[in-house]
Amino acid sequence: MSAACSDSPPGEDPTTPPPMTTPPRKASVRLQERRGSNLSLLLDVSSLGVEPVCSVSTPKEVWLQLLHTSSRPLSHTMLHKAAEDTNTLNAEYQKIPPNFVSAAELDVPGHMIKDRYKTILPNPESRVILRSLEEEAAPDRYINANYIRGYKGAPRAYIATQGPMLHTVGDFWDMVWQERSSIIVMVTRLKENNEVREGEMGRFGRFILRVKDSREKEGFTVTDMEVQVQLVEEPITSPVPGSGPIIVHCSAGIGRTGCFIVGSIGCQQLRETWQVDILETVCQLRLDRGGMIQTTEQYQFLYSMLAQYSSQLQHSQVPTLVPPTPADSEQRDEGLITKGAGTL
Repeated sequence: MSAACSDSPPGEDPTTPPPMTTPPRKASVRLQERRGSNLSLLLDVSSLGVEPVCSVSTPKEVWLQLLHTSSRPLSHTMLHKAAEDTNTLNAEYQKIPPNFVSAAELDVPGHMIKDRYKTILPNPESRVILRSLEEEAAPDRYINANYIRGYKGAPRAYIATQGPMLHTVGDFWDMVWQERSSIIVMVTRLKENNEVREGEMGRFGRFILRVKDSREKEGFTVTDMEVQVQLVEEPITSPVPGSGPIIVHCSAGIGRTGCFIVGSIGCQQLRETWQVDILETVCQLRLDRGGMIQTTEQYQFLYSMLAQYSSQLQHSQVPTLVPPTPADSEQRDEGLITKGAGTL
């Protein structure tokens, strides 16, 4: 029998593992002696002529910058072309920052019970604060509503708010009284999809509402209402009727409400300058209340509607920068601005 071949050196047991060898330990290296030149750690940053720390914009700051600077003024011809290019409009709409408010940004304890939707909150900087009519020391109260700038940035031209619920109708009429508003635009129905969208109006706490007149128009209703308030003590201030902002609401107070306000401002732009800047106007609204104009369809509607209005102006009057009389404005905007509380 032949013996098995072995590669082991003579005198060694092939089953014994080789002894472990330990690599020599490296001497400790100080920080400045590690990779790279020591000089790179000793450079004086100020000698480079640059700031040692660069500020980085947060997403919120970037959003606000876009909302403050975005603009696209359009003439009559350009507006009609833009209204037909839905792909470009969709892309334009998607780039507009929503500027929604998180619950952490709204420092109002217990506001959730008065919010119709938990993700649609009023921007803190422009929100309406309800104050007592009778007691100066009484605590302020919360309502999901924002002041909205109007044409040429006019402050507090509108108030955008959610539709009042059964337990917030009193707050709604407190706001109407406090803000001295004589025009309310209700861009919704009392019931939608078998769901009560608005608390029916009649008597609410200290307020008594009486319908004086109701007129049916094509697609909307104009209702003249009288609001009376009953106070135990003399009010701190007496409201002056008709001097306050136009209050606009739908369900959430950002979609149809936004369409009405942008449409109204756009009509004023076209009448006075023969140009309209829908992008800039939507951005202005979103700075005041996050999420205004909810969908791309609503954005396209604004372009289409204002293009039609521009065509009406082209055929109805000679171009002029003189603003129309109030009677002319009311007649042309009958589908947009209503006198008295109404529904669209």
